[in-house]
Amino acid sequence: MLKNLLVKDYALIEEINIEFGRGLNIITGETGAGKSILIDAMSLLLGERASTDVIRKGAQKAVVEGVFEVGGNSKVASLLEENDIEQSEEMIIRREISLKGSNRCFVNDTPVQLYLIKELGNLLVDLHGQHEHQSLLRSDTHIEFLDQYCNNYELLAEFTGLKKQLKEVSLHLKELKEKEFSLKEKKEIYSYQIKEIDAVAPQEGEEETITEQLNILENSEKLLELTNDLYESLYNSENSLRDSLVNSLKKIELLADIDKTFGESLNEAQSALSIINDISEFLRKYNSRINLDQSELNNLRDRLGAVNLLKKKYGGSIKSVLEYRKKIGEEFESAENFADNILKLEKQIEQLRSECGKAAAILSSKRKKAAGAVAKEIVNTLKELGIQEPAFKVNIENHPSDDDSQDFLLIDGKKYLFDKHGYDSAEFFISTNAGEDLKPLVKVASGGEVSRIMLALKSILAKSDKLPLLIFDEIDTGVSGRIARKVGLTMKSLASSHQLIAITHLPQISALADHHYTISKENINGRVTSLIKKLTSEERVKEVARLLSGENVTDAALTGAKELLKR
Repeated sequence: MLKNLLVKDYALIEEINIEFGRGLNIITGETGAGKSILIDAMSLLLGERASTDVIRKGAQKAVVEGVFEVGGNSKVASLLEENDIEQSEEMIIRREISLKGSNRCFVNDTPVQLYLIKELGNLLVDLHGQHEHQSLLRSDTHIEFLDQYCNNYELLAEFTGLKKQLKEVSLHLKELKEKEFSLKEKKEIYSYQIKEIDAVAPQEGEEETITEQLNILENSEKLLELTNDLYESLYNSENSLRDSLVNSLKKIELLADIDKTFGESLNEAQSALSIINDISEFLRKYNSRINLDQSELNNLRDRLGAVNLLKKKYGGSIKSVLEYRKKIGEEFESAENFADNILKLEKQIEQLRSECGKAAAILSSKRKKAAGAVAKEIVNTLKELGIQEPAFKVNIENHPSDDDSQDFLLIDGKKYLFDKHGYDSAEFFISTNAGEDLKPLVKVASGGEVSRIMLALKSILAKSDKLPLLIFDEIDTGVSGRIARKVGLTMKSLASSHQLIAITHLPQISALADHHYTISKENINGRVTSLIKKLTSEERVKEVARLLSGENVTDAALTGAKELLKR
């Protein structure tokens, strides 16, 4: 339930802070006092988009904040946990609309995206504004009311997923067929390019290896000459560095025998000799491996030239060549297996059409089973609301398809047109007078009847969806007198299992409130401001009397108000 609502610097409202109670919360006030503004602020709190136009003149931002009691609401708890938001028995939602354009949303003081506010609002509140009266007069909304009664959300989500898959695969098939001609034209080109790349079979990183090998082979004569000269001077000539070092080593040994301080020098001389031997051995082996074969040099040059040519033609690097080879390979394979691919997609589409059909058939079955119960409950509620002999029917139809150019689903091998709801269309038919034939609701209902039918729908839907808070903005439009009392009693009954917040202008309904508030418009310091106040018992008598008689409250109106409040 909504425990507290704070609205600050929003339109005509400077600041109001309202504590709502359980049961039936009624809000009354003169026309233009700000009742609709309050509903708009509540809509903002539930995730509706807002404009900076709502910010009160002279203020920098508008703030709407609601404190909701959510203890035991597992769906809300799960959603908060998914988004790493701290939880308690209460949840605070706050919206800030700034002139700077930085509109912000908070849940329990944690910044969140607008979509999360909307998701939480959908779990907590059903707000019925005046415009929804008109939605009942659009037959395309009737199936949505029926699905809400059936609690078909999971089934609809499953159908939507299958419908999405069907659309994606159908689009893929369409694109593939459109590519058929161009692929056939490109097939020969791709075949040549694949053979050209595969003949070279370039490998990533091989350019560096070939370049290094070429550098060695192109300088092989110089390498042979230099290594040979160096080997001779270090090891193999009569006056080699090794021989000189050996002679020097012998003399250092003699010195070390006499004076041990030459021991370190002896060790270093021995190390130097070992290094000369190692270098000389490396030079000898290296020299023996030098290849002066011109054919290998030519082969490497040819290989590098072939790789560079592929790079030039197909993207500038071996990586791009290999990526292009993969791409045209897939295209070529697709062209080679075109008929098979089309057949596979067509079979997949056929399967998805059947799966969509099964899901749609389950939805349709649930709707048809519920249609009678919906009609019965609405008839009973309409009788309570003063329509003496109503008749109501939910008419459900399916639409077979004989045009393959339109998308369809399959049920028992038969083709049906479909939309986001499945393959059903639903429309409400009504008769409000004895002896009259049932006719489409959109054509026959009067304004007062539409209000009562909507209240009847809300009453039975509230039993199924278990939303803790229902907000009604003048759902009593078009009714008065004895019927108004019955409308109020229905709302009172609904308030026994839900928190209701309702804006009304009818005294018969106001008198039934568990908590009564009035909105007024006052001039404070030259500024018009909307204020709200919770009424005491005495103040309620005066307000109900005002609703009965207008601004000039008479003694008779006061007496009438007291009578209404006693009932």
